[in-house]
Amino acid sequence: MGSDLPDHPVCVLDASSYVGFWILKGLLSRGYSVHAAIQNKKGGEATEIEKKIMEMAKEDDTKLVVFGVDVLDYQSILVALKSCSGVFCCLDFQDPYDIEQEKMVDLEVRGAINVVEACAQTDSIAKIVFTSSLTAAIWRENICSEKDVDERSWSDQSFCRKFKLWYALAKTLSEQAAWALAMDRDLNMVSINPGLVLGPSVSQQNPRSTMAYLKGAAQMFENGVLAYVNVNFLVSVHIRAMEDTSTCGRYLCFDQIVNTEEEAVKIAQGLSPLISLPQSYECGGSEVYEERLRNKKLNKLVEGTAY
Repeated sequence: MGSDLPDHPVCVLDASSYVGFWILKGLLSRGYSVHAAIQNKKGGEATEIEKKIMEMAKEDDTKLVVFGVDVLDYQSILVALKSCSGVFCCLDFQDPYDIEQEKMVDLEVRGAINVVEACAQTDSIAKIVFTSSLTAAIWRENICSEKDVDERSWSDQSFCRKFKLWYALAKTLSEQAAWALAMDRDLNMVSINPGLVLGPSVSQQNPRSTMAYLKGAAQMFENGVLAYVNVNFLVSVHIRAMEDTSTCGRYLCFDQIVNTEEEAVKIAQGLSPLISLPQSYECGGSEVYEERLRNKKLNKLVEGTAY
């Protein structure tokens, strides 16, 4: 798209999620006008990201407008989407007390449905870029026997419930619900399925989602499906997916597959203090696990792009 920016703003919902915030920053740096939709929280103090967004809006209220939304309140979503040409839907619900995760799954699914339906009722919306997760593609019985895990792959709901993989279940069900409704309403939607998101202050600003993603990390590692993505690259992929008229379907998004103990230790060290290793820990294994993830489709999309 280059300098041919849309005449209408784009919406980022939830802009206060870690990925949403970085998409917001990426859009503003490229000259976009943005509606930052922030999920209303009952009680509690504003997060560091929410405070930053409010400060950014004060500095430039011509390019950035902030909206408070409740994803269970369809009307509040419509207000945030008004006059927008596209929406980046990056919902992320985590129970801070880790005791009502099934409710968080339901909330994310219902939120996704409401956002997509609101897009269907907003004439100006031309495209939805839906942030899902690689975990919506990798969890099922006998994954180790499969040669390729790509955009056609889906996690098994029963498997996720059995092993309490709530993050993967939420991403799987919400993405499937979004796709079903988008196809029914004839909407232009693409989904981005990122690996473990790494970036500045991720341990402090995105701790619950990071740890939720890593549940079952040992099994992911051994089965060749543990992968990570730098948030700046992820942002570039999202914006390219919005701008490129040829995009369609799902895109598995990762920088690297972690298939050696040395790489796994580097990830753990980078996520300190969320993950702690003994000070005297030394890599002892030399095994290289077979990589099963395939992202040729993403490579075609990002060829020639820098971040």
